[in-house]
Amino acid sequence: MSMDVLERPVTRREVKVGIVDCDIHPTMNRLSALYPYLDERWHRHIETFGVPVPQAFAAAMSYPRWGRDGGNRLDSRPPNGGAPGSDLAFMQEQHLDPNNIELGVLQPMRPQAINQRNIELGVALASAVNDWQVATWCEPEPRLKGSLIVPQEDPAAAIVEIERHAGSPHFVQVGLSPRGIEPLGRKRYWPVYEAAEAHGMPIGIHVGGFSGRPPSNLGWHSFYIEDHHLTSEAMQALVMSFVLEGVFEQFPRLKLVLIEGGFVWCPSLCWRMDKNWKILKSEVPHLKRAPSEYVREHIWFTTQPVDEPADPSYLADMMEWLGWDRILFSTDYPHWDFDDPKFAFKTRLGETERKMIFRDNARALYGVA
Repeated sequence: MSMDVLERPVTRREVKVGIVDCDIHPTMNRLSALYPYLDERWHRHIETFGVPVPQAFAAAMSYPRWGRDGGNRLDSRPPNGGAPGSDLAFMQEQHLDPNNIELGVLQPMRPQAINQRNIELGVALASAVNDWQVATWCEPEPRLKGSLIVPQEDPAAAIVEIERHAGSPHFVQVGLSPRGIEPLGRKRYWPVYEAAEAHGMPIGIHVGGFSGRPPSNLGWHSFYIEDHHLTSEAMQALVMSFVLEGVFEQFPRLKLVLIEGGFVWCPSLCWRMDKNWKILKSEVPHLKRAPSEYVREHIWFTTQPVDEPADPSYLADMMEWLGWDRILFSTDYPHWDFDDPKFAFKTRLGETERKMIFRDNARALYGVA
């Protein structure tokens, strides 16, 4: 269920099943919060040149999603001021405690370290964001775990960052952007996957990001509602790239988590890939199995935004096809389309499936007991 305003009073332990929330967005009130983790050179650079990303609109997001209170729930601004998602104590009071969050996975969205035009600046920002996650969120609140942001367009630097935090209890996955300079299945990115696989870290890819190209292959569209929908199409292209380029054949232990891109589109995508592979498999001899087999073995999906078909049984059918063990619960806190765990699913879940989705699948994937 999407909601702008939490109208009920905050109470504790309203959700009986302990939850792992795989999509919580922390933020900072000012970019200067990263200065303790950046060389002074970058302080001056940011104040002089800013942090531009490769997009058509230099001073704003591509579509006005952030025009109303930053795209966040209207009740998510901390009472003492500051941006939604910037105050740990308020996050604990409003979200972690009343929703019985046993473990929360952070997804920092800004600054856009991954998609910087200046790749060297992106390397510095990624490192700083990681140190900020640990100091501001993970160390003071053990329930929170970070996504290790790496500069994917500089694989050598990305590997350095992975090695720097390898074995850290504060990070559970390597975070990438779905919109790179090239499709992410290409070999230029393979060293990043090799390093993640070697350290047993899943790759977590959250929707969004900037590639400098329109979100749609038809060009720049008219409305935010189109842009909001196209995030799932970007994820479909991402899946095809990973599978058909042979990433999972090359890295058989690699795990991929798709975050905030939906999941009901996956069965039909797999059916079409399998059909085309049967006819065109000579073009991709590196694939030893049907595309759907790689998807069902290597890819996990977070729930938010949960689709709401007119017949709720359709949703259960899609989840059954994917595999109950491949679905991870997420809320997208504190964004406007936040999914309340008590109302997120419009289909009946058995107690076993509910525990798997809300908690057990994520703990098994991330290796957190």
